[in-house]
Amino acid sequence: MKPVRVGICGLGTVGGGTFNVLTRNADEIARRAGRPIVIEQVALRSPNPECDLTGIKTTNDVFEVARNPDVDVLVELVGGYDLARELVLTAIANGKHVVTANKALIAVHGNEIFQAAHEQGVIVAFEAAVAGGIPVIKSLREGLGANRIEWVAGIINGTGNYILTHMRSEGRAFEDVLAEAQALGYAEADPTFDVEGIDAAHKLTILASIAYGVPLQFEKAYTEGISRVTAEDVEQADNLGYTIKHLGISKRTDAGLELRVHPTLIPKERLLANVHGVKNAIAIMGDAVGPTLYYGAGAGSEPTASAVVADLLDVARDIATDHHYRVPYLAFSGIGEDDGGLPILPMEDIVTAYYLRLLAVDRPGVLARVATILSEQGISIEALVQKEATEGELVPIILLTHSCREKQMNEAIRQIESMADIAGPVTRIRVESLDEQE
Repeated sequence: MKPVRVGICGLGTVGGGTFNVLTRNADEIARRAGRPIVIEQVALRSPNPECDLTGIKTTNDVFEVARNPDVDVLVELVGGYDLARELVLTAIANGKHVVTANKALIAVHGNEIFQAAHEQGVIVAFEAAVAGGIPVIKSLREGLGANRIEWVAGIINGTGNYILTHMRSEGRAFEDVLAEAQALGYAEADPTFDVEGIDAAHKLTILASIAYGVPLQFEKAYTEGISRVTAEDVEQADNLGYTIKHLGISKRTDAGLELRVHPTLIPKERLLANVHGVKNAIAIMGDAVGPTLYYGAGAGSEPTASAVVADLLDVARDIATDHHYRVPYLAFSGIGEDDGGLPILPMEDIVTAYYLRLLAVDRPGVLARVATILSEQGISIEALVQKEATEGELVPIILLTHSCREKQMNEAIRQIESMADIAGPVTRIRVESLDEQE
């Protein structure tokens, strides 16, 4: 089918990530969209050393892209309010679909932009505008479409969450951690939008509009930052069983909607209290589904690019198909025609770590023989716990192994269970690290 041709405006952190994801995963993206998505033109102020622009048309005039008749979709990644608004409206007037990661643009000018897009019959997609790579907009708009949304609460600014995390874990002052965040690139030289809650209010405004079906009303959001939170505040909250988080909160009440961003004490056992570093998380309460949580990278080059390209996929599908078949049932076009080069592995070829529990007779040499069997199969032990003997002189032994192939573990277990000093079958549970790194 005819390719969808994309014009990228802005080749900074997110623009560069979008360019690289589109080029690196071109075949996978084409399979999902049912047609290729190709980069027709890029508007940039300065080169991005991470991007190979060989063979790509370039310009320093974003409006050239907006008026280019060969561009089907304009990707707006220039940021800010005024220039971005003019660029997007120009693209819409020229019949182009728009994908943007600009939360400020949508929160402040979204009502005007959506009206213009409706009149032109084009799409404006903005998944990347809230929480980076977390698909919370799609989840809220589509996956939770059957629900009456009761409230939305989230950590939707990674800079603020990084600062509060390190104030709590290290007992440091706000100013000290802010300086570190700036040095690491997590905070801007002027951190006002992040630490005073403006960025979070932009995002909350968008989420609330989708959750409740109301116009975007950024000017009505209550916004309070974290610059006055002290190390003592954090310590005392901890002593009381709470954690301080900078939350965006929107609630449905009998009197109307709450729309507010401010520091908040939440019980330590809550999931949101355990979201650390620069990560984002949004909790949503629906009347049918109950509470749900969306967690992940809220910013960054390729995490945000993931959301931008997902929007491009949606646009490409809409162009390629009629309204009865906008999204393939299993996400990929042509499923069943081939395996995409990814056959299903037999279980014996799966590689993972393991938890093993066995009961052994309390006799010298038993544990050494178990360790030898594992070693002979190429399996190394990460941790070992030997409990006190139980009734009948049986000793519970618990082992954690490093990763190995399932086939190796099956043979090791067969040999261990055949030992005369082992009582009953070995309990085996596979272990996945699935680390949530800061």
